[in-house]
Amino acid sequence: MHIQLIGDACVSLLFGDDISLSNSRKVLTAYHQLKGSKLLRELKIHDLVPTYRSLAVHFEPGQDPTAVGKCLAENLARQGALAEGLSSQPAKTVEIPVVYDGEDLARVAEFNDLRPEDVIRLHVGVLYPVAMIGFKPHFPYLIGLDPRLETPRLESPRTRVPAGSVAIGGAQTGIYPEESPGGWNLIGRMSPERLQSILPGDTIMFVQSEEP
Repeated sequence: MHIQLIGDACVSLLFGDDISLSNSRKVLTAYHQLKGSKLLRELKIHDLVPTYRSLAVHFEPGQDPTAVGKCLAENLARQGALAEGLSSQPAKTVEIPVVYDGEDLARVAEFNDLRPEDVIRLHVGVLYPVAMIGFKPHFPYLIGLDPRLETPRLESPRTRVPAGSVAIGGAQTGIYPEESPGGWNLIGRMSPERLQSILPGDTIMFVQSEEP
């Protein structure tokens, strides 16, 4: 693990260089461990932000960022969080019904030399760990997309993507929780209200449905 200083009130704990399930597990293990640690009070930490491969720790100004990072790293090492990333996490699995009628479904199929029904078959029934929440509140970034579905983002992003759109962008899949601009390939839609309770470390499984 590497410690990166980000200003005078934030450090980033970097667990790897690539987007992988292994690095995500380490990040989320550290995230859940620190959430329940007395260090939050001792170091005046007010926010923990997990990403695919790092954990940003925000704290009150006035402390030595280097000392804060060292203290966090030592605490995680003592608890074994840096080795395997397999400690228990308060997580849940959420099934999300999806209507697969997105306007880019045919594009994803054509790019990958598949039929639209093949795209759907490869996208549903998979356990997608939620690596992080970002871009918009409640936007889940998911790990586990089948490589056969990887599709480049649109060259010209849309100015309006409907809330609840299920999409693929490169090697990632995710869900737009609200109407916004976006350049991912839209393959389906779901009820965005279902995203309100989803947290990093949870797991999502898409289920094909006739209603969102």
